[in-house]
Amino acid sequence: MHKRFALQMIAACALAAGAGATLAQDVIKIANIVELSGGGATAGTNFKNGIELAVKEINASGGILGKKIQTTTADTQSNPGVAKGLTQKAIDNDVFAIFGPVFSGSIMVSMAESRKAEVPNFTGGEAASITEQGNPYIFRTSFTQATAMPKVARYISEQAKLKTIAVIYVNNDFGKGGLDSIKKALATTGTKIATEISTEPGQIDFSAAVLRAKQSNAEGLFAYSNEEESARLLRELRKQGWTKPIIGETTLTGQKVIELAGEAANGAVGHVGLTVDAPLPAIRAFRAKFEKEYKYVSDHNGMKGYSGIYVLKAAIEKVGKLDRKAVASAMHTLKVKAADHPGVLMDVSYDSKGDLDRDSFLIEVKNGKQEVVATLPPLNTGAPAVAAKK
Repeated sequence: MHKRFALQMIAACALAAGAGATLAQDVIKIANIVELSGGGATAGTNFKNGIELAVKEINASGGILGKKIQTTTADTQSNPGVAKGLTQKAIDNDVFAIFGPVFSGSIMVSMAESRKAEVPNFTGGEAASITEQGNPYIFRTSFTQATAMPKVARYISEQAKLKTIAVIYVNNDFGKGGLDSIKKALATTGTKIATEISTEPGQIDFSAAVLRAKQSNAEGLFAYSNEEESARLLRELRKQGWTKPIIGETTLTGQKVIELAGEAANGAVGHVGLTVDAPLPAIRAFRAKFEKEYKYVSDHNGMKGYSGIYVLKAAIEKVGKLDRKAVASAMHTLKVKAADHPGVLMDVSYDSKGDLDRDSFLIEVKNGKQEVVATLPPLNTGAPAVAAKK
């Protein structure tokens, strides 16, 4: 009798542990698996700082469902293999959610581990392929290229009115995904791609790439690379006397790029999902808090980390319990209003793949600063862009 009872108790405990050990946690464990060194250090550090600022605020106001958030941070060294190992380590530590990596190449490798463990994984990666794998536990804190590029293509064709454009892109998952997405988006417009120019991650010398763009006689340039490389490209374009439009996405006109490129960044136009210069009260409040905490201006990655934590908070509160599987399920139909959750910064909605949609911005770099020239509505509304007030 005693032996049978003991076996029943062991079985019951095993079932309870397998069904949702997170329910018994005194804190909500979140692992930041980010690029703090290597080529992604700027993006990863900003992402981490945004997360930690949000966690500090949430804990100060009582936590989530009365439980405080506890974070750990690990450096991927901008290496996909390291990212995968760190993800497994976080899973072994029974985390409720994982934030990062930010680089597309790393999350493409590491997300297999969080998927197997059924742990919600939030990423700043933008490669379209990230959410095309049918992974129900992966969620973006930024636009997918499939959402962003049609907005960029519309600007190139309808507002800049360019008939031809040269494309310079970085030869990695992020860059190749962007190339495929912009080609697909431009295929339905009157703009033709004159040449496709591949560059390498960490590339220093862009003289040959710029020369090829000039020789193509394209009416403008679409640049799609990582932040540091984008700054080097802009400097080389200025050095070679390029005067035609330079258009890109978030990584062309980010705060770090502007700092590194200096005057060469002026005139660059980019579509950005998030910018601290947006004329919205919640974003202005975020900028002030971030600067006070870290003594520098956040880029879009800081905003992604910050808003991502608040999105997770909204999903947990919607479910009403610490259940990773239920929270992941809720994320696929989640709609969060900034009026109810200011930390999300803007109204946001998630689809069945884990992709998000919300307003975004068209910005131009002027006098070393981002200037919002138009607010672009969510892609699925069909509403026209709204010019920024002068």
